[in-house]
Amino acid sequence: MFILRNIVLLTLTAVPTSLLAQEAPIPAIAEACASCHQLDRSEGNTAHAAPPLFYAGNKYRQEWLEQWLQAPYRLRPAGGFFADHVITEDGIDSVDEASLQDHMAVDSSKAADIADWLMSLTPMDDLLAASSDYQPGSVSPRMGAMDFVKFKGCGGCHRDTPEYGGLSGPELYTAWQRLQPQFIVSFIKDPRAWNPDSAMPSRGLNDGQIHKLADYLKILTNED
Repeated sequence: MFILRNIVLLTLTAVPTSLLAQEAPIPAIAEACASCHQLDRSEGNTAHAAPPLFYAGNKYRQEWLEQWLQAPYRLRPAGGFFADHVITEDGIDSVDEASLQDHMAVDSSKAADIADWLMSLTPMDDLLAASSDYQPGSVSPRMGAMDFVKFKGCGGCHRDTPEYGGLSGPELYTAWQRLQPQFIVSFIKDPRAWNPDSAMPSRGLNDGQIHKLADYLKILTNED
C-alpha cells in the first residue's frame, strides 16, 4: 500500500496542476459553450466553429466577459472561420451576412457564473509569465496606426476601426477592453504556442515592436 500510494503521488506531481484542473467536468451552466468552443486542452480545435476557450482565464478580462455574455456583439466580422462566410463576385470578396449566427445571450446571474468558470481555465500561466515585463505605455495615434497597417500589415486581417481593416481576424479596436495585456503581447509573439490551429503567423517581432503594437491597441480605448 505504501509503494502504491507513493506511485500515485509521484504520478500526480508529474502532471501540471493546470492540466489536472482541465479534467474536471464542465459545469451545467457552461455546457452550451462546448457545442462551438474547445474547452479541453487535449482536444483538437478543428471540429469547433468558434475560438478555443480552454485558456480563457489567461486571455480575457472577467468584467468584459460578464458584460459581453449578456449583450454579445460580433468580434469576428467574417465568423469563426472566414472562408465559410465569404463570397466572391467579380474578384471582390464580401461577407455573406446571412450565413453568420448570432451568439446566445444570458442574464446577469448566468453571465457571472459562466465568466467565473471561464476565468478558472488557466493552463497557460507560463506563457503569461514570460511576458510579465510588459508595462503599458503610450504611442502616437498616427504612428501607431501607420505601424499597425503599413509596417506590420495587421490591417490585412484585423480592423483597428469599425470602418477600416481586414475581415478574417477578430476586430482589435476593443481588444484592450476584453484581453489581458500580457496575453496580447504573448499571443503576438507566438500565436501557435497558444493555439496550434491559429491562422495568425508569428512575425518574428522583437519585444519592443510587440509592445508598440500593444500600446496602440491600448490608446484605441482612449485610456491614459
